[in-house]
Amino acid sequence: MSEKEKLYLLSRGSNEAFEHMYYLYSGKLYNFILKLTQGNTHVAEELVQRTFIKIWEQQTKIDPERSFLSYLCTIAKNLLLNDYEHEAVRYIYTEYVKNNADMLYDNVTEKEIDRKLLEDFIDKLTEELPPKRKEIFILSRKYGYSNKTIARQLQISESTIETQLAKSLAYMREKLKYYIIYILFLWMFF
Repeated sequence: MSEKEKLYLLSRGSNEAFEHMYYLYSGKLYNFILKLTQGNTHVAEELVQRTFIKIWEQQTKIDPERSFLSYLCTIAKNLLLNDYEHEAVRYIYTEYVKNNADMLYDNVTEKEIDRKLLEDFIDKLTEELPPKRKEIFILSRKYGYSNKTIARQLQISESTIETQLAKSLAYMREKLKYYIIYILFLWMFF
């Protein structure tokens, strides 16, 4: 049976096809992840398992006409990037607490700490924006300039300003989604 036929069966829920594809590709995927993680065998093993779990959960999305290995690698890479993003948020929070320990003991309310953490995180995200979008975002949100004023100052149309702000805010919302989940997790367990 050809690989396309196996992928078709897998997309229809075949356990046998799933086991076959796991046997065929888990080693290749492991080596790919090993390179991405600079030799971290524990992470590579875990990501192989999580990737194939994702394959099983999303089996109906498998396209037998496309490269299955590329699909696996994309899923693994996205899982790894999500892990790194969560780790970055955890690191930002830890560093903030470490660097501001004195503030924590000065009876500063949790809301003030959370607000400052959020501001710091938004500042970090602002730095990740493309230069022109970053400039527009800062002029709008930090300095409170109107779209019309920004457009005049930068000599571009108001619709361009609106588009760039919308893209900035969409980016921020996407990144903040993980940040908020992490903060809620901390509140629940600590």
